[in-house]
Amino acid sequence: MGRLRTRTLPAPLLAATLALLAAACGPGSIPASTPTGPPAASPAAPTVTASPVSPSPVPSPRLAEVRIRLERIAVLDQPVAMAVRAGDPALYVAEKPGRVVALAPGREPSVLLDLTGRVSTGSEQGLLGLAFPPDGRYLYVDLTDPAGDTRVLEYRLTRDGIDPASEREVLRVDQPYANHNGGQLAFGPDGHLYIGLGDGGSAGDPEGRAQSLTTLLGKILRISPRPVGGRPYGVPSDNPFVDTPGARPEIWAYGLRNPWRFSFDRATGELWIGDVGQSAWEEVDVLAPDQGGANLGWDLLEGSHPFEGSAEGTRTVLPVYEYPHDGAVCAVTGGFVYRGEAVPALQGVYVFGDFCTGALQALAPRPGRAPAHRELGPVVPSLASFGEDAAGELYALSLEGAVYRLVPG
Repeated sequence: MGRLRTRTLPAPLLAATLALLAAACGPGSIPASTPTGPPAASPAAPTVTASPVSPSPVPSPRLAEVRIRLERIAVLDQPVAMAVRAGDPALYVAEKPGRVVALAPGREPSVLLDLTGRVSTGSEQGLLGLAFPPDGRYLYVDLTDPAGDTRVLEYRLTRDGIDPASEREVLRVDQPYANHNGGQLAFGPDGHLYIGLGDGGSAGDPEGRAQSLTTLLGKILRISPRPVGGRPYGVPSDNPFVDTPGARPEIWAYGLRNPWRFSFDRATGELWIGDVGQSAWEEVDVLAPDQGGANLGWDLLEGSHPFEGSAEGTRTVLPVYEYPHDGAVCAVTGGFVYRGEAVPALQGVYVFGDFCTGALQALAPRPGRAPAHRELGPVVPSLASFGEDAAGELYALSLEGAVYRLVPG
């Protein structure tokens, strides 16, 4: 399978891409050796068994037989996230500068929502995520506002599109620095909304937020996004920390640096997470549906390797896969477990990549062992995100503009 040729970017987009690349690699303009303060006090967490092996007791997919290629279906303005709506054939793509664009079969791209001018434009900022609930009645978006803070907004959908008067703020989180905003939104098999937040930025998690249960930063949250009892959202009663004094009850998992794309395996309910590393290791984590409360290690660990302090006795969940920085890679881009029909040999394989190399990667679970790994061949320049349609087919988004469908090679 041939490699795609990278086209030259316009100067403003090239500058933004290079800035994102540098920031995603870790410290940006702040040295990686910047001293860090002690972590904030954190309530005791439930014990979680560490497991670096493949989570699913299923036969290994036929990874060596996989042959895929990329079919370009659209060119947009810095596409960075994708979602689908039940009963709707369109693909909905978030553009980093602030628009949600609908890609409907046989039609020109159309704008569903335009928040241009209401988002900050830093390299790791902008409109970063979107999701539809199972009933498709609302659209939720995750963005950084002009002050750089994270906001999750809700819009009601009608036959004519978005009802602009229905805008409602679900969640707002102050961001102490301009990087590590997370931004992923996804509804789980349980119908709840999962929200990804980075550790707040800078380098090395200087305030120890990822390991602290008193803050939402460095976490994956789990909420019921509709208003409850005068509050903007509800907290599921079975969230792991609802009864832990001092802990934020919204937290589902903690110890994350910058979860840049997570997804649920529609067949198993497992949560696959791409967590961007500091300067040495990138990691892929997997949580079973019953592993709420998991500690994924940062900043005690970078991947499975000691970073700061000691992880002894913390029972962190180790990555199912990690890879070192070698001068070419810089930031993992989390993907999806393939559950489509177009590429049978890819069934059950997790497809992901790295922002800098753009090479599509695959992990095939092997019961009781580390997953098998293989490069699939196609390359997506500035690989920003993946998407999954209603049929389980996969898509890859380039920050340079292209939206690709993965098809048989």
